[in-house]
Amino acid sequence: MSITVETTIAAPVERIWQAWTTPDDIVQWNAASDDWHTTRASVDLRPGGAFSSRMEARDGSMGFDFAGTYTEVVPHRLIESEFGGRRLRVEFLPGPDGVTVRETFDPEQTFSEEQQRAGWQAILDRFARHVTGAGRVGP
Repeated sequence: MSITVETTIAAPVERIWQAWTTPDDIVQWNAASDDWHTTRASVDLRPGGAFSSRMEARDGSMGFDFAGTYTEVVPHRLIESEFGGRRLRVEFLPGPDGVTVRETFDPEQTFSEEQQRAGWQAILDRFARHVTGAGRVGP
């Protein structure tokens, strides 16, 4: 069973897409909480292209690479990828209140579905604040 999280952002889809796919933007928003950060990111946005984000605790106690391969890319509409034997689908859905960014992903087995949903939603909420400039998104 997949997990889905989403948010609606009152911004042009072009700006949302840029913030989602540009390493300089990714390192600014990609963390579930202020005690984590992304130290580097790379994006080769094409089917078969690789992506990677280095996520680390700010105190240096731990870190990991979130990396995978893009399987489908439809500019301003859809990004699908595989990472660690799991799948991720990101949809960009324009509507009357803005663009809904919806992530659907295969869960992993270490953390509960609720923990995974909360963590991914927290990152998505930080992404929305980054795009709109609303509120602080990190130290």
